[in-house]
Amino acid sequence: MMEVRSFYEQREFPKEEREGKSLSLLSYIGNTPLIQIHQLARSRTGVQIFAKAEWLNPGGSVKDRAGLKIIEDGEKSGQLTNEKIILDSTSGNTGIAYAMIGAIKGYQVILVVPENISEERKKALEAYGVELIFTDPILGSDGALLEAQRIYQEDPTRYFFANQYNNPSNWKAHYETTGVEIIYQTHGRVTHFVAGVGTGGTLMGIGRRLKEFNPEIKLFGVQPDSGFHGIEGLKHMATAIRPGIYDESILDGTLFVKTEEAFEMAGRLAREEGLWVGPSSGAALWASLKLAESIEHGLIVTVFPDGGSRYPEFCSDCEKRKKRLSLKYPRTEVSLPTTSI
Repeated sequence: MMEVRSFYEQREFPKEEREGKSLSLLSYIGNTPLIQIHQLARSRTGVQIFAKAEWLNPGGSVKDRAGLKIIEDGEKSGQLTNEKIILDSTSGNTGIAYAMIGAIKGYQVILVVPENISEERKKALEAYGVELIFTDPILGSDGALLEAQRIYQEDPTRYFFANQYNNPSNWKAHYETTGVEIIYQTHGRVTHFVAGVGTGGTLMGIGRRLKEFNPEIKLFGVQPDSGFHGIEGLKHMATAIRPGIYDESILDGTLFVKTEEAFEMAGRLAREEGLWVGPSSGAALWASLKLAESIEHGLIVTVFPDGGSRYPEFCSDCEKRKKRLSLKYPRTEVSLPTTSI
């Protein structure tokens, strides 16, 4: 535990800050709070559920960690130079991380995205000055990945292909930071870890770190229940291009969630826990609660990847709800006092 504590304290107080030097925004990626779920987990006697609040990263999502590691490792290896353009495919969060980091470091960024990404994501990416290439929304993230690969292969000397689905720096970001934070924040008491499967980086990196710390810790992935789903950021592995960094052999199981269940749970998190998060967070909690039903005692940790503000489709019946909750005040005649000067 001494090694973990020392590492965590170094991240909590960046070297630049300890030495009185000016800090970059990048210094504040990571060290997110671990928040206990109270109301929604109250019926699970003997089991505690905690979530990493990853929407509190500077770029608004868990992908800040992987984005920074991928770019910095690219710089260290010499593959990423000032003359090269950062290129990758994304459904939003990783792209925003690249865009933010690229702006700070002075890199041009080109992203291939499905055309149906939300307007909120498009506006964020455009604000950072990113060039967007749109692909067929029916093909989803797989279509964007194939197009990014094609662009890179046409002119590999022009681009640094970040390749988040196959780049080991993705999972190593979580092995080196998020996993260590979870061990420290739970005082080593974590017994189960649950995370959604997109690129697989979060689950693989944290999972490997936790298994090294204690092989008895159980790891569970969360996937949509079909290839046709609406949970942005998650993959149904049976019907998708399998990321090269994903290795299900380290898992103790996979939990499958319906789109409606994920959105409903995200809504409940806002109303009952005060946590306005995205549907992938709803999926992660739904799976954590299902897991909690099957164990008598334990401390489950999951990850809430991003906030609810990036999802305009978050509340499909918001207008109906507004009308139902609105108070209609009776019109009253108000007599204003007259004054004489």
